[in-house]
Amino acid sequence: MARSGWRLAVPVVLAIAGLLFAITGTTARGTNLRSGENTRLIDLIQAAQERNDRAATTGNRLRRQVERLSEQAADPLVQQVRKEGDAIAPAAGLTPVSGAGITVTLDDAPPGAIDRAYPGLPEPTADDLVVHQQDLQAVVNALWAGGAVGIKLMDQRIISTSAVRCVGNVLILQDRVYSPPYSVTAVGDVTALSKALAESVAVSNYREYVDAYGLGWKVEKHARITVPAYSGSLDLRYAEVDEQ
Repeated sequence: MARSGWRLAVPVVLAIAGLLFAITGTTARGTNLRSGENTRLIDLIQAAQERNDRAATTGNRLRRQVERLSEQAADPLVQQVRKEGDAIAPAAGLTPVSGAGITVTLDDAPPGAIDRAYPGLPEPTADDLVVHQQDLQAVVNALWAGGAVGIKLMDQRIISTSAVRCVGNVLILQDRVYSPPYSVTAVGDVTALSKALAESVAVSNYREYVDAYGLGWKVEKHARITVPAYSGSLDLRYAEVDEQ
């Protein structure tokens, strides 16, 4: 009877899974943080985020249904696949990770910074006074190089395929929009992580603007902190050559 019941459940599981994959597809297409996109574009992004948030709620509910159905499956093959998936989940970032770590916070220069005098330094432009997309990427890459076992940007776990993208002066990460200050938290050996940040040429370049024009930079060390599991799409997208 159990096996027969599972056969009846298979179409339901497949249908739910298909809908889940469609809902959780990644849609963000960003550009550099320094670019001068207009307010209308930001409004469109925020409206899209609201739709994505509603879709995420539905997706999470369907994900729980799929998980519950697969747990109840008596088919040995299903249980074997689940066992194999559980074994690789930590390496894929699909489980939370806790331990010692650090948090790096980056922020734009304070209001009025562009009107100030900076003796001995070039007069800054608006672009010199904001956190760039490449600045966030530099911190994330340095932390990976320092042996981080898990990293979150703002409140979201990032993995090796995560893209740090920006539109106008905001960050878009897995279909959600963030404004500065930006925080990057990594779990790992605090000494090694700090050393990697200090040795990164790209991070040092950002630190020069911190010293010169007052951009925000703060590093906090933690005896124990938790980075959540990755909850974004696992679908990979790649470029294809047009044969025509």
